[in-house]
Amino acid sequence: MSITSHFADLEQVCLHYLQAGQGETVVLIHGIPQTSYEWRHIMPELAKHYQVIAPDLRGLGMSSKPGWGYDKKTMANDIWELLHKHLGLDLFYAVGHDWGGPVAYSLAAQHREAVKKLAILDVVIPGDGADFSQGGRRWHHAFFRTRDLPEALCMGKEDLILGWLFDHYGHRPNAISKEDQEIYLQCYRDFGTFRAMLEIYRALPTDAEDNRKNLDEFGKLPMPVLALGGSESFGRGMECIQSLRRVAHHVEGGEIAECGHWIAEEQPEILTKYLLDFLKK
Repeated sequence: MSITSHFADLEQVCLHYLQAGQGETVVLIHGIPQTSYEWRHIMPELAKHYQVIAPDLRGLGMSSKPGWGYDKKTMANDIWELLHKHLGLDLFYAVGHDWGGPVAYSLAAQHREAVKKLAILDVVIPGDGADFSQGGRRWHHAFFRTRDLPEALCMGKEDLILGWLFDHYGHRPNAISKEDQEIYLQCYRDFGTFRAMLEIYRALPTDAEDNRKNLDEFGKLPMPVLALGGSESFGRGMECIQSLRRVAHHVEGGEIAECGHWIAEEQPEILTKYLLDFLKK
């Protein structure tokens, strides 16, 4: 299956994206500290049945790196511009992992008529009423949100802190190989990318408030939702489906066994089957 690389010049940002397949469109929105490369095991199988679009989020991967706009409402608007204005799509499916999940949720919340189905992988939704950081268990959340200190401490040591996350957030230390980690680290060693990653975390209070306002005004999401969490290590487990049930009406899913946080890379075959079964219903 041929996967091609493209760039879209949008109103506020230039997004890099991968494209494969034909038919109805599925957009895959990656997490942190990753890029669209996260979907390398998923895209070929999905592309046998769908057109698959996998963008690099604003500030990350090969997309441009503005110094602002890292709230998930703005980042979701980037994806909307890419799909609707650049590619001319009115209907699509959305899948998001980690911080890509809140971006996908915001996209669905703002464009309920356009998102046919939504899948959220190993993340909860800011503003759903629960503790996004698990009472501090996800220790890096508070650290990354601290102003200026992470830049000062981590520049030149990106491999140390991000490598720790790669090695410990999966079910096994080799859930993401050193070779694949290096692909990601090549991006995140760049100061603009590392800063953008931090700003994505720093926007959490704004994200929570935006989501609460949307819920108050428009209510829960109407489209079918699939919510999956990894059962081991720092996987979210059943927290994911519990969170989505607070913000959407029709939610299915649960846990993926022998899997931590990196679902698309730890259990790609199982995830692909879940997604194909969900999308075909």
